Amino acid sequence: MTVVNNIVLKTWGLLLLFGLLPLPTALAQDPLESYRIGPSDLLEVITWKEQSLSRPDILVRPDGRISLPLCDDIRAAGLTPIELKWEITRALKRYIEEPQVYVIVKDPRSKTFSVLGNVLKPGRYPLLLPTSVLHALATAGGFTEWAHKNDIVIIRGSGADQKRYRFIYSDVVAGTELAQNIDLKPGDVVIVP
Repeated sequence: MTVVNNIVLKTWGLLLLFGLLPLPTALAQDPLESYRIGPSDLLEVITWKEQSLSRPDILVRPDGRISLPLCDDIRAAGLTPIELKWEITRALKRYIEEPQVYVIVKDPRSKTFSVLGNVLKPGRYPLLLPTSVLHALATAGGFTEWAHKNDIVIIRGSGADQKRYRFIYSDVVAGTELAQNIDLKPGDVVIVP
């Protein structure tokens, strides 16, 4: 642990100790907790010592909400697991004295990209780490013998906001157009004609 991390932790600890920073806010702002829950993510919610309130498989609905006993509908999309934990805890405090809630992202289904066309394994893949176009092509097993490697297109977004990016494989591999090897974002589609 670095000196800076030590100072930050001690400062937050003092602020919490003296009640100057509420506990949920302090934990929700943890810079290391950056994963944001999205529609289709599969969650597990555990309420310690309250088995009837725990759920092993909760699918985040397309509207970004989940349903839990005593809580009704709670917005989950856009929150970190820690932020969702505090939302559920706050809702349960009306019925349970000190609820201990844990939120686990079991399957981050909302963070995916697709590779279509002349690759060996076309399909949808999880976007768990930063993934460049080259990495995506490798994940899809590489090209088939009929692939037009220099006509690859990445489609980002939908409707009026849709953008198309060209990817010329030979230029990227030669090192002349490395800027084309962009990192993919959730929902991106790589098309290999």
